[in-house]
Amino acid sequence: MQTTASSDVTKALDKKGKYGRDFDLDKYASTSSDDSKEIKDLTKTSADMKSQLVNVGVIPDEKERSGTILFIDNAQSHCSTKTKDAEVMSTKDALKKYNGLKDYYWKAVDPTKDKYTAKTYLEESDGYFIRVKEGKKVTEPLQTCMMIDRDKSIQNVHNIIIVEKNAHLEIITGCTSHKHASDSLHIGVSEIFIEDGGSLIFSMVHNWGDKTGVRPRTVTIMGKDTTFVNNYVILNPVGSMQSYPVAYLNGEGASVKFNSICLSHPGTEIDTGGEVVLNAPNTHAEIISRSITIGGTMMARGKLVGNAKGAKAHLECRSLVLTDNGSTLAVPELEANVSDVEMTHEAAVGKIARDQVEYLMTRGLTEDEAVGMIVRGFLEGGIKGLPDELKREIDDAIEKSNLGS
Repeated sequence: MQTTASSDVTKALDKKGKYGRDFDLDKYASTSSDDSKEIKDLTKTSADMKSQLVNVGVIPDEKERSGTILFIDNAQSHCSTKTKDAEVMSTKDALKKYNGLKDYYWKAVDPTKDKYTAKTYLEESDGYFIRVKEGKKVTEPLQTCMMIDRDKSIQNVHNIIIVEKNAHLEIITGCTSHKHASDSLHIGVSEIFIEDGGSLIFSMVHNWGDKTGVRPRTVTIMGKDTTFVNNYVILNPVGSMQSYPVAYLNGEGASVKFNSICLSHPGTEIDTGGEVVLNAPNTHAEIISRSITIGGTMMARGKLVGNAKGAKAHLECRSLVLTDNGSTLAVPELEANVSDVEMTHEAAVGKIARDQVEYLMTRGLTEDEAVGMIVRGFLEGGIKGLPDELKREIDDAIEKSNLGS
C-alpha cells in the first residue's frame, strides 16, 4: 500500500463506515496507552475479572497456552510467553525493535477506509504484535484479550500478526467489556501476514455489553501454499457489531476459510461477513455463516472475487428466525474476472421444523432439550475443526438464552 498523507487520513475522520450504524467518535472519551494497569499473574485477579476472561476463551492460569497478552482499555496490562518460537509484545515495542515495521505497519489496512481506521492511525494506537519465526510450529494456542473497563470510552487498538515461512500458529482472542462499561466503543484494526507455507488458525470470541459499539477492521495477506482459518463467535447481547474481514490470496495454492456463528438478541444489531479475493492460481476459499435471531437484527454478508485460473470458492449463509420480532438478511456475492473459476453460493433462512422437535421428543428428550440439540447442531453444522473452547461457548449461550439445556 502506498504511503498515506496525514491530511487524507484526517479527512477520513468524517467518513462513515460502509456498513452498520454510524457512531459519533466525539461522544466517547479516549484513553491513553500509557495508563497501564500491570497484572503480573492473571490468577490473582478478582473473581469477576477471571470470569470475564474465561467467558471469552482466555485461561487465567495459561495452562495449554503458549502465551498471553492482555489490553485493558488502550494499555497493555499483561504479556507472557512460554515459547521461544514466537514473539509477543505490544505494537509500540515492536515498532521500536524492528525500526518501524516498514513492511507491515499499515501495509494491509488502508487508514483512509473510514473514521474508525483513521482515528486508530492518527492516534498511533497500540495493540499486540505476534510473530512466529520461520519454520517453527507453536503447538499450543496463544491467547489475547481486549477488555474495556471505562464506560463511554473508545478502545482503539492496532494489532499485527506475522506468520513467517512454513510456520504455524493458533490464536484464541477474546474481547469483552465489564458490566459498568457497557456503553463504549471498540475499534480493532488487525493486519495479518502469512508467508509462503505458513498456516494460522485465528478464533475470536466477543462478549460485550448490550450498548457497546464494535468495529473490527481486519485484512489478511497470504502467500504461496498458505492456510488461514478464521473463526468468529458472538452469542451474547451487543449494541451494534459490524465486521467485514478481507483476505487476499496472493500466492498459488493459498486456502482460507471464514466461519462465523452469531446469535442476535432483542436490541442487538449484528452485521458480519467477509470477503476473499483469489488473486493467484489454484486458490481455495470458503465463507460459512450460521446465525440465529431471537429478536435482534442479523445481516450476513459474503463476497468471493475470482481473479485467477483454477480458483475454487464456496459461500454459505444459513439463518434461523426463532421469534416474530427478529429479522435476518443474507447478502451473497460472487465475482469472476477470468474464465476458469468455480464459485458457488447457498443462502437459506427458516425456522426450526416442528417434526424434528417431535421426533427427538419421541426419543426421550424434553422439548427444551430437543430445541437445544437442534440449535447446537445448526450453529456447529458445516464448520469442521471448531476448537473445544468455542463449542463450550455455544453450549453456554444456548443455555442462557433459554434455547434448550
